[in-house]
Amino acid sequence: MKFTEEHEWLREEDGLIVVGITEHAATQLGDVVFIELPEEGIEVTKDEDIVVIESVKAASDIMAPIDGEIVEVNGALVDNPGKVNDDPLGDAWFFKIKAADPSQMDEYMDEAAYKAMIE
Repeated sequence: MKFTEEHEWLREEDGLIVVGITEHAATQLGDVVFIELPEEGIEVTKDEDIVVIESVKAASDIMAPIDGEIVEVNGALVDNPGKVNDDPLGDAWFFKIKAADPSQMDEYMDEAAYKAMIE
């Protein structure tokens, strides 16, 4: 897994990049009450706002961590946004992206560097 300074995680799976938010981010947000996901099939650019997440504390935008095509979204989160609080590193992934340039993953932190950042 790789981690961004914006508290997103990225995991390569079957040639795609799966993206979600970290446990730290989910804790900081508090109870998540609404999620708006991107449409499947759209092309996104790194740092483009593509997910809206609202909690009892705040609303946040999640940015595309890499360039590519959104090939799948986790529709279960729309019906049950609280999953983000229950399992942020597992079932509560946001979307899967087909990377236009997989080397963009190299820019992000490994788990040890991320843990050091949030301490």
